[in-house]
Amino acid sequence: MWEVEATKCQLEEGRVYYYWFKVRNTEPYDSGNVNQILYCTDPIAFTIDRRVRAPKPENVLIGKTGISSSAPASVILYQNRKLIPCDPDGRIIDWNNDTSPRELPPNNKLVIYELPTRWTRLTSRDGIEVGNGTFKDALALLVPNLLAPTFLTVAALNNRAHLLELGINAFELLPPADSDQPDQWGYGTSNYFAADFELGFPVSAPEPTASHDLVELIKTCHQKNIRFFKDTVMAFATGTSLRNINFLDFFVKFGSGDPEQEGRDGFGGDLIKYNYSVSGYEPISGKQNNLFPARAFLKAYLFHWLTYYRVDGLRLDSVNNIKNYDFLEEVKNFSRAVWKERQGNDGNFLVIGESIGFQRAMLDQKRLDSFWNEDFKYRVKSAVVGRNYKDDPNFETTIRKMIDCRNLNLGFQDGSQVINYITSHDVEGEGAERLYNYLDFFKIYEKEQRIKLAFVCLLTAVGIPMILAGDEFADRMDNDIFNVSGDERNFRKQVDPVNFSRWDDEWRKRVFYYVARLIKFRTKSEALAVNDTDFIHVDFNQGKRILAWKRGSGNDVVVVVANFSDWGSDLHSPNAKYLVQNWPPLPSGKKWHEITQERDIPIEWAGKEPIFPWEAKVYAVV
Repeated sequence: MWEVEATKCQLEEGRVYYYWFKVRNTEPYDSGNVNQILYCTDPIAFTIDRRVRAPKPENVLIGKTGISSSAPASVILYQNRKLIPCDPDGRIIDWNNDTSPRELPPNNKLVIYELPTRWTRLTSRDGIEVGNGTFKDALALLVPNLLAPTFLTVAALNNRAHLLELGINAFELLPPADSDQPDQWGYGTSNYFAADFELGFPVSAPEPTASHDLVELIKTCHQKNIRFFKDTVMAFATGTSLRNINFLDFFVKFGSGDPEQEGRDGFGGDLIKYNYSVSGYEPISGKQNNLFPARAFLKAYLFHWLTYYRVDGLRLDSVNNIKNYDFLEEVKNFSRAVWKERQGNDGNFLVIGESIGFQRAMLDQKRLDSFWNEDFKYRVKSAVVGRNYKDDPNFETTIRKMIDCRNLNLGFQDGSQVINYITSHDVEGEGAERLYNYLDFFKIYEKEQRIKLAFVCLLTAVGIPMILAGDEFADRMDNDIFNVSGDERNFRKQVDPVNFSRWDDEWRKRVFYYVARLIKFRTKSEALAVNDTDFIHVDFNQGKRILAWKRGSGNDVVVVVANFSDWGSDLHSPNAKYLVQNWPPLPSGKKWHEITQERDIPIEWAGKEPIFPWEAKVYAVV
């Protein structure tokens, strides 16, 4: 290792510098690359600027050829005899008035909001125009009276703090690390330590300010008692400078017989290599040791995001594609250790894995804290059209497994191990589309009640609920997904934008405020924070599909009565009743309160209120 002191480089005090590394190209797919000299981005640059591209190297050695890489500039500030990370305008991040990690919500009371940054706005002729949002647009979802700079014409995004009204307490922005694929939600990471350039550069801004904007977004989340989860891609990289600096230490060469390629997909990028070790310098401590270069780099990357950007949890993308259980456990333990150094509690930090096809061994061996429960999204969609899911022997089994993940026989023992959702950004494949479109497929045109019913299931089930942006107001997919081929259908689903303009529809507002009432209850309810779940009533007589389940115990009890059928009480009779068997006794000095309609229940009506088609009621002891 060699080191050059910044004070000896004739740098000017207070000046922002753009720089690159001059390297011999190690990308192995063309044997001629070995003679190429190029400039590349610093792989641990905290800020990059895509407006400024690397020049072609001159004065290269005889036998070598200088080539233009077009790599974006790395950015650094020289101030007080030190090199300091900054935005291109010289701005430095500011964490003054940040909230202590100990004050953030615990895992068992989280409601996560998953936000893609690809949104839409309506044109003057009711057409749809797609735009990529920014960190500042996301901030407008959290701050009243703030405008979303990219979506000034979308009333639902401006002057109302959409997420504060909704009441969520965890925010997962699709990958915020820099990517050279801005139209695909950032799942091909290019510059791991840098906040995404495009997300930090609204069209109206004179300069990009990605670092500052992301810190302001995360700090605002903390001040609003919202945890910020980082969506993290570690299976592959796209367009990163490491492929030029030292490819074979970090990446799998496709077609070379490398065993680490087997069963993995780079999705057009470079698969990361986890099992190759060298003697080298550990990037965090600087000590020389035997290490795995890719693992050491990625742990430094996580350390950076946990300390510099102060994220409060990790969602690991496609962990089955990482295909290395030891490294996953290493990531979990390392991240938790860093969190504790930040004075965080065990109970308000999570490392979540998303996997295509659940792999129980990861749960049994405690490789990660929590996992996406893909099973829930399929069961809840089956439930709201009155169908058994897949091989379930009956409808009751579908509901029992949906509401209590411990009934899945997959090894789940606690709600914090499970992330439930109706839809996620992964909308490829049958049954994965938005619920609105799923109901369309079944020719169900009265959607409001079914969507409300789905949210009652989501927000009263054992597990941590997650909501894809737009589902809270019954957004639909704008891209045509029915009249195109399979491959094109999957692509269109995957990049379908969120259309916040639809929030203005009256029936969608009703859905939104219904969901908001449930979320605000979920984030405070002790009964829904524990695993206790008992099904107290099942009625399949005369075409009914009505079930009731009780969560909690003692003075903290919630009872949900859900009708998954067309049967309903007599709407026109003031004396209409529906009797729920095994209704729990009311503790002394307490009363029943129905959450979705915000009303107290007279004791004589407890467990006897009418129920209507595709309706659910949520009763809490207060």
